[in-house]
Amino acid sequence: MAASGHDKFLGAGLGSGRLSRRSLLRGIGATAGLAASLPVLSACGFGGASDSAGSAANDISGSFDWKKHSGQEIKLLLNKHPYQEALVANLGKFTEQTGIKVNYDVFPEDNYFDKVTLELRSKAGNYDAFMLGAYMVWQYGPPGYLEDLKPWIDNTAATNADFAPDDFFPNLLQAGQWSFKNGDPLGGGKQWMLPWGWETNVVAYNSELFTKLGLKPAETFDELVELAAAIKQKAPGAGYPDMYGIAVRGSKSWATMHPGFMTMYSRFGLKDFTVADGKLEPAMNSAAAVDFTTRWASMVKASGPASWPTYSWYNCSGDLGAQKAGMMFDADTAAYFQSVPGASQAAGKLAFHPGPKGPDGSLATNMWIWSLGMNSASKKKAATWWFLQWATGKDHLTYAATQQSHIDPVRKSVADNAEYKQRLSNTPGFLDTFDAVVNDTKIQFTPQTQFFDATTSWAEALQKIYGGENAQSVLDALAADLKTKVNS
Repeated sequence: MAASGHDKFLGAGLGSGRLSRRSLLRGIGATAGLAASLPVLSACGFGGASDSAGSAANDISGSFDWKKHSGQEIKLLLNKHPYQEALVANLGKFTEQTGIKVNYDVFPEDNYFDKVTLELRSKAGNYDAFMLGAYMVWQYGPPGYLEDLKPWIDNTAATNADFAPDDFFPNLLQAGQWSFKNGDPLGGGKQWMLPWGWETNVVAYNSELFTKLGLKPAETFDELVELAAAIKQKAPGAGYPDMYGIAVRGSKSWATMHPGFMTMYSRFGLKDFTVADGKLEPAMNSAAAVDFTTRWASMVKASGPASWPTYSWYNCSGDLGAQKAGMMFDADTAAYFQSVPGASQAAGKLAFHPGPKGPDGSLATNMWIWSLGMNSASKKKAATWWFLQWATGKDHLTYAATQQSHIDPVRKSVADNAEYKQRLSNTPGFLDTFDAVVNDTKIQFTPQTQFFDATTSWAEALQKIYGGENAQSVLDALAADLKTKVNS
């Protein structure tokens, strides 16, 4: 009997036949635990990145040839993740096509970025390429640890004609571009990483419960607050004795701020910082921001999990799957893998919705993006670039989306692929939700080198407000502290 679309998404690399549910769920933890412990680098070193005029890409001439670097070996530093497993499962195709052998080390999320940081700081070039996210560019870019990929992309002798950078969703490509100046928006002439896989942040809900209670997904934040309260009140009588209203993150980590909270915050048109006279001005203590934050904390207090201050993505996802949470506002992948047949009690009962719009109809959505970058200390940059363009190219990413577990495609051509759409059509609302938010999903935070410290402090402030402290006072104190830190 042929495997269903859901079952094929569970197909593993590494010769294991099938990824365990825990492996899949641990893998998508990049949005939380993995980067939460990322060592913060010094803010000094602006302008330290290599100049494009001196790029090794300029040494490549003639016509493009996949076999140009046959016989070379490169080494990757990878995080344990479904995207990594899809890559490993397909590496034989790359070696066959190029003659380049790929070695790799895989580390669990708990210490992956510790390994990356030590490697980059050493400037030893032991690893040629590695996995990273956009927020890490704000840490690794200014000290000069990342290779600018734009000269490689622009050189037709170095890049195959089908690479098509315009095929990436533009907001995802832009996530890897930054000037290294605090407060500058993303974008510009340099490309520090290439999109590989990503997550948008939306609402997933138990459709069986909603049908029993005659509920509909919330279209406004007020409706979300009311809906969460109604679920907590009525779910026990509908056969869900342990269910509460809504799962969102709450631990004292930067990762608490970026999924549901920052998405809804941004839909209200709110900013974390503004820029005045070249300085960052904290904006999370404005009257509108205080009002929203108070309402968010009150919603969680009234209708969230009892131990919310300990909640990471893993707790939220697990509660949705165990039918303890009626809704979850978080990464779409964290909910998707709970919907796979056999993965959880809620499998086959989960549906997706873009989540509440802002007062002006905004669907601004924050994202996490997994990308691939090149170590500026690599001694094999040309062979590494051959790998990077293949790993983020159409053929591999189509394979990863149709045969493996790349749920949110970074390329438009893959998102339009009929086989991919057929697989995802089994999950109610997933494709419609993806289409509704994809163009409005981007990094909503202000780029700055103290990002991880600042957002962790923000999460701590949110916990204090949840605990009953005055929101204005807490956020005023936070803003005063951050104003000094982020401009030092």
